[in-house]
Amino acid sequence: MKLVIQIPCYNEEKTIGKTLADLPKSIPGIDSIEVVIIDDGSTDRTIEVARQCGVQHFVRHTQNLGLARAFKHGLEKSLALGADIIVNTDADNQYKGSDIARLVQPILEKKAEIVIGDRQIDKIQEFSWLKKRLQKFGSYVVRKVSQTKIPDTTSGFRAYSREAALQMNIISTFSYTLETIIEAGQKDIPIISIPIETNKTERPSRLFKSNWYYIKRSFSTIVRIYTMYQPLRVFFYTGLITMMGGFLLGVRYLYFMILGEGKGHVQSVIIAAVLMLLGFIFFMIGLLADVISANRKIIEEVQYQIKRNQYRQN
Repeated sequence: MKLVIQIPCYNEEKTIGKTLADLPKSIPGIDSIEVVIIDDGSTDRTIEVARQCGVQHFVRHTQNLGLARAFKHGLEKSLALGADIIVNTDADNQYKGSDIARLVQPILEKKAEIVIGDRQIDKIQEFSWLKKRLQKFGSYVVRKVSQTKIPDTTSGFRAYSREAALQMNIISTFSYTLETIIEAGQKDIPIISIPIETNKTERPSRLFKSNWYYIKRSFSTIVRIYTMYQPLRVFFYTGLITMMGGFLLGVRYLYFMILGEGKGHVQSVIIAAVLMLLGFIFFMIGLLADVISANRKIIEEVQYQIKRNQYRQN
């Protein structure tokens, strides 16, 4: 049983040494542990420090492509190395290496295919009141959309079985954390969460510029990924709400017409007709998108089989 620990890095020369030193050297049930550094266009000595610490496997990006693509390329490299379990952790030493043994245990025991580390947001003193509220609300939305029970959906400390990693298809260019949970939920991949501890934050997050930027990008990711897997539901309810608006305006016009005041409210009829037409168009788009979604599922199954053959274990 091989464990590969992947660490996306972007200018982490000050913390990568401490992060690597904290990783476990052995875990019960694991025969070998290897580390992969995904260098996302670093301009400092991140790679040199990692080499000095004994890391042998690297994925190099000539420019900064973002966390999502770094994570995706890390999965591909880990699978190519023959990983049975893949753990993703951050290079800023936020997560404790000692928790990796607990993180992979549910996979070793066949209780889950994906395990997410729950940072227990309320206990993180470095997070502001607003950031804690945003994290909790975002996690609530993702739980509803994905139909999972993950309390900390933005945690980057997570473990994937080989089968789960083969089924992941990362579309987002912003962050993989929300997308992969929604994908796992929609594909019925067993996913659970365990509580973990975190180290003191040594630098502020560089993933987003502001809380508003984070909300905007996260919301767009959630809507996009959910629509990919449930297009008929999304467009059906959008069309239903639009048509209901048109119907209510039509009823309003009839009411005024009965009172003999219909001539002054002709605009209600026009708007009602437009909304009813838009609602019908949304229904049609939903049916078309549902057919496309069915084809996408077939393509994903073919891609899964190709990956299994490509990354066939020796």
